[in-house]
Amino acid sequence: MNPDHKVKVEDLGLVDYKEAWDYQETLFKQVVAAKLANRELPEEQKNFTGNYLLFCEHSHVFTLGKSGDEKNILLNAEQREKRHIAYYKINRGGDITYHGPGQVVVYPIFNLDYFFTDIHRYLRFLEEAVILTLADYGIKGERLEGLTGVWLDANHPAKARKICAMGVRTSRWVTMHGIALNVNTNLDYFSLIIPCGISDKAVTSMERELKHPADMQEVKTRLQKYIAQVFELVI
Repeated sequence: MNPDHKVKVEDLGLVDYKEAWDYQETLFKQVVAAKLANRELPEEQKNFTGNYLLFCEHSHVFTLGKSGDEKNILLNAEQREKRHIAYYKINRGGDITYHGPGQVVVYPIFNLDYFFTDIHRYLRFLEEAVILTLADYGIKGERLEGLTGVWLDANHPAKARKICAMGVRTSRWVTMHGIALNVNTNLDYFSLIIPCGISDKAVTSMERELKHPADMQEVKTRLQKYIAQVFELVI
């Protein structure tokens, strides 16, 4: 196994979005700084920069990617405050999304120089890990041409619905942000936004598809297993 694929896994539990974002930024900057320092060293003296895989849930929050449109938020600031929904403009790709309890959020902070420098391949690998996880529960996850994330009934426009959203940032081939898989998520919150700026597609969850809640820890364990499998991680 490739020692450069070694990853430190952390489960942050239910954590405030800003706290998790700040932690991501800290790890991200550490990896980038280590990469820059390695440039000055001969090959045999280069240090391992580290890779991290963070799991968590968030309190109710809307996040808007750098290419997003605030018009896709259907509540004003006062209405969000009344509902105790935080809001952040953040530095990932994509548009508006919702995070909340019952949703498994995964943040890989990977030095892609250790894996492959191809962001599209990276996104497809993340999708594949989610698709494999869903398959364990008898749910057929699919890709939808031209859109990121994991969908159900992707080839049936009237029935297509998203179960996992994705939005990432890369700089110097280091990643942050990641994926949000709706497990036992309260889907009513998605009606308060135009998710990912896509107005003609529904959102779903594992709970809705299975007709019963799924065990959050079990889903995290399975998802970690499949992320490790597709990226050939050393954990």
